[in-house]
Amino acid sequence: MTFGIYPGGILGDDQGIIHPVRPDEPDRINEALDELQGNAATLAVRAYRSFAATVIPPQPTPTDPHAHLQLGRTLDLVLQFREPSGVLDGWPEFVRQAVRAGGRKLTSVQICEEPNLNLPSVDGSTPNVLNALVQGVIAAKQEARSLGHRVAVGFNAAPTFDPSDTFWSNLGALADARFRQSLDYVGLDFFPDVFHPIPEDQLADAVTAVLTAFRRTSLPQAGIPGTVPIRICENGWPTGPGRTEQRQAASLDTIIRTVAAHAPDLNIDGYSLFALRDADSNAEGLFHHFGLLRDDYTSKPAFATYQQLIKELDNLPVTSAP
Repeated sequence: MTFGIYPGGILGDDQGIIHPVRPDEPDRINEALDELQGNAATLAVRAYRSFAATVIPPQPTPTDPHAHLQLGRTLDLVLQFREPSGVLDGWPEFVRQAVRAGGRKLTSVQICEEPNLNLPSVDGSTPNVLNALVQGVIAAKQEARSLGHRVAVGFNAAPTFDPSDTFWSNLGALADARFRQSLDYVGLDFFPDVFHPIPEDQLADAVTAVLTAFRRTSLPQAGIPGTVPIRICENGWPTGPGRTEQRQAASLDTIIRTVAAHAPDLNIDGYSLFALRDADSNAEGLFHHFGLLRDDYTSKPAFATYQQLIKELDNLPVTSAP
């Protein structure tokens, strides 16, 4: 397994975009990333870019991810499809250009952000998102191959608990041989004990259930085999009113160790934490408090927890799931 983190300040909630109360400070971000990485060979820096042809797209975050790629760190780039008409004109070239601009530091490209969720801040609310997903994966892999760059190309999704949900079967019907040959991973965004409380002693079992259902139930509906790795693209546990910093550290320790324990069986090849810093440590909303750091860059206990987990678990071997 390899590890990563989103270091930007901007994030989305179920209503739209949240901007941080303090601006990003690249030097302080790099200091924190250096500490987290320790002696690990790499740490993936997650960044978001959005495409829209007829409206102004959301602001890129972080503004300059390449400024954070010291000490062997790599770029994990998310390309969101946010064109409200759903028209794909210009989208494949946007993807190709982003791969070119990423350069040799670009090691993974995620096409679309949570295309199975109909929420304002993610791509599942955009018309024609499944076609954008399939065409984007193909375009990204074609461009990477033409450049001779080794770039893992994939997409992500949130857990599906509704048996009537058709996202995976619809994707399977739309996917062609080019898509399947271009797909290097499928990402999972999940936030156990955040939106639906879970007793602390049941957290590991809940994580296991989500991971297993994603591999054994969701992906097969799209014809995605066990040889295609899963990676955790977004996971976190916010502090705030009624949610202590100590519990954040304990919860992340349980979640990450559970993911690592199931990595060989379920073919999980990476984990990325959301996020490095709070948007607003004094706000009441859940979404403002996901950081390992407070909004003034001081550390919560979970910072040291993630640092230790990276040191201990980085590059655990992974074998293909059956």
